Amino acid sequence: MTAEQLTQVLTGMCTLALSTVTAKGEPRISGVDGHFLHGKWLFGTSRGAAKARHLAARSAVSAAHMRGEDLGVFTHGRVEILNPQDGEPATDWPDLLAYLKDFYGDDLFDWDNDVVYYRLHPHWMTAYAPDIAKVTAASRS
Repeated sequence: MTAEQLTQVLTGMCTLALSTVTAKGEPRISGVDGHFLHGKWLFGTSRGAAKARHLAARSAVSAAHMRGEDLGVFTHGRVEILNPQDGEPATDWPDLLAYLKDFYGDDLFDWDNDVVYYRLHPHWMTAYAPDIAKVTAASRS
């Protein structure tokens, strides 16, 4: 699967299985809404969530997006906090926030205080699709 094909398939919200690590080195996995933008996963969680505490202390993560046996996208990397509560947001945060509000709605929650968003900078990423034509056709319908 080419990078161009992958960007055509990974549109909208894609559920991710996100793995973090506790202070004791124990793995933890949970689900997040992933958005694949500009070759990187964007995802959020509640500021009080365990994964937010893990990511604040240890930025290394693994993420998997799977669609049955048709598609698997696997990523390892480090996260960047896009909207820190006590710091400067990422320079492109206003554009990303506009995208998220358009997708989820503006009044879903307090975007400044309730949620923290991350961008996953991959150092390794691969995709598996045994029938690329089937996966790309499904994304066009």
